[in-house]
Amino acid sequence: MQYDTMPNFLKKRAFLTPDRTAVFFNEMAITFKELYEGSYQTAGKLQRFGLQKDQYVGVLLKNHIDSVVILFSLQLLGVKAVILNNRLSSKELVWQVNDSRVTALIMEAEFTEIKQEIKIPVITKDQLFATTPEVPVIQEEINLADVCTIMYTSGTTGNPKGVLQTYGNHWWSAVGSALNLGYMESDRWLCTVPLFHISGFSILMRSVIYGMTIILHENFDAEKAITDIKTKEVTIMSVVGTMLSRIVDTLKDSQLPIQFRCFLLGGGPAPLPLLEACLAKNLPVFQSYGMTETASQIVTLAPEYSITRLGSAGKPLLPSQLKILLEDGEIAPPNVAGEIVVKGPNVTMGYLYRPDITSEKLNEGWLRTGDIGYLDEEGFLYVLDRRSDLIISGGENIYPAEIESVLLAHPDVADAGVTGIQDETWGQVPVAFIVRKEGALVTEPQLKQFCLENLAKYKLPKSVHFTDSLPRNAAKKLLRRKLGEWVNEGRVNE
Repeated sequence: MQYDTMPNFLKKRAFLTPDRTAVFFNEMAITFKELYEGSYQTAGKLQRFGLQKDQYVGVLLKNHIDSVVILFSLQLLGVKAVILNNRLSSKELVWQVNDSRVTALIMEAEFTEIKQEIKIPVITKDQLFATTPEVPVIQEEINLADVCTIMYTSGTTGNPKGVLQTYGNHWWSAVGSALNLGYMESDRWLCTVPLFHISGFSILMRSVIYGMTIILHENFDAEKAITDIKTKEVTIMSVVGTMLSRIVDTLKDSQLPIQFRCFLLGGGPAPLPLLEACLAKNLPVFQSYGMTETASQIVTLAPEYSITRLGSAGKPLLPSQLKILLEDGEIAPPNVAGEIVVKGPNVTMGYLYRPDITSEKLNEGWLRTGDIGYLDEEGFLYVLDRRSDLIISGGENIYPAEIESVLLAHPDVADAGVTGIQDETWGQVPVAFIVRKEGALVTEPQLKQFCLENLAKYKLPKSVHFTDSLPRNAAKKLLRRKLGEWVNEGRVNE
């Protein structure tokens, strides 16, 4: 339908505000015109490598201005970008590359290990930029229903799933955010979160949709963030709790400039002492709830409620809806916990090559999140469990079942259970409980090394405890919360 199409976001933005700064990176600045021209040239280079519209292509890149150019060049060609997490182990990445059936992988030259383990063409960044471009076939229009990006998210059981994110998902996410936070021409968004996360990529999309400057960092550094907020006139910054805590500590008695409008806080509710510290420093914080499937935030708490609604993620953004369902499918009354179910034009249409999971989780546009929460009498959301047993460590989602499956692959392990415990630095960290096979003498260091060979470093259990049996219910389902109680009570056998 005619109204489902829009001009290509970047090309239209370069036409509207060509001389406005698009990206600051390491003291280098490029305008929207320069971003478009760089992306156009790169699209021509990618086309010479055989990339074309509607292909799935893997992207394994760091936070860098080159990555911004490459990601937008793929949109110009109409290529669907499978954006991979560069913090994953080689084994995890190979699985996602194979599962997504990408025709090629664009990556940093230094990620050599995965290059040797996959059979598809690999294009390093150096090779790409050294290539002579063709005249690219540019998509002048985009269809809002077309897939733009795919990001993998793990489930509480089984393998990760590729979440389909359409141009419409990104558009409506940007619209919903603007209608909530407001938008001013002077806005500048500091991005220190990874571009391979929806939290980072959504900032890129907002940049071209709003015509907003982003300040991109390779990684998070509190001092550098504060310096750039002050010197580059930053107005908004996306953070998780650990980042915000470090900023508050680093600021000490100094204040942020008056033009700074807010921190957009994701990755779980913030603790009261942190919110009070922000209040004392006049640091406005918007708490939010979102996921890969909702193309970033879908529920946000305005700063005026940050203390009176402590622990709440807020209310759904204007284009979006939310309800709490009980196990019988009925809508939960206020203050009664149930599954959080969301709907809106920013919600995914499903999972890559997973019609079974798509039909299970999506019904008439309503997405079953697997998260448990409740609404109060005024419609504020309180999240109780993130995907039941999800561990959120430094803003990264860690799923116990994934670590357990690795531990159970060890020949000396009879049973394994993983849970999250509180940690001052990271918010939460995973700990493991192991039942050894009879006569086995496997040690904690050996199991940690085994995990390190199969999992990303941030998923490594902080400690490993040995026990005779694991707590299970009548259906033999592991009771992970009991494991957490064992740690807190000191009831662990070494």
